[in-house]
Amino acid sequence: MFRILALLLSLVWLSGCSSPRIEAYADNQPEFKVQEFFQGDLVAHGVLKDRSGEVTRSFYADLNGSWENGVGTLDEWFVFDDGERQQRTWTLTPNGDGSYTATAGDVVGAGQLETAGNALFMQYVLRVPYDGDTIDLKVDDRMYLVTPDHLINESVLTKFGFEVASITLSIRQKAHQASE
Repeated sequence: MFRILALLLSLVWLSGCSSPRIEAYADNQPEFKVQEFFQGDLVAHGVLKDRSGEVTRSFYADLNGSWENGVGTLDEWFVFDDGERQQRTWTLTPNGDGSYTATAGDVVGAGQLETAGNALFMQYVLRVPYDGDTIDLKVDDRMYLVTPDHLINESVLTKFGFEVASITLSIRQKAHQASE
């Protein structure tokens, strides 16, 4: 009897740990319009944390988004506090239902991007350099538009279901930043 009770309590506890679904943000404003936000020049500032929550790196990035025939290209140029530089180019292809398929050179397969209200959620597998080789990490990106020109992004990186790192960053459209 004790085992059954313990199992039921564990299931209740685990169900409480599930993260909110994108639909929970459907009524939030401002509405996240992917083609409008990721258009033109943007700038990002962020930190990378290890699994214990300690900040291990910081970075900034210049981004440029453009759209042709509904397909988006988002170029990202990262500069880390230790001088390392990285570049990534995303291709965002609409699926016809408001979601997008997202691909990039260091992404394994394709990521899926969906929006509701002021939120954008994207999941993908990122191949990153690790100890002279590479490792594939599942990334759960959660972006929240706080003003029409500014978003907050939280990313959790996992391996075998265990969190190994997280990233927190802010992305702002440069055109709006320059006018303030």
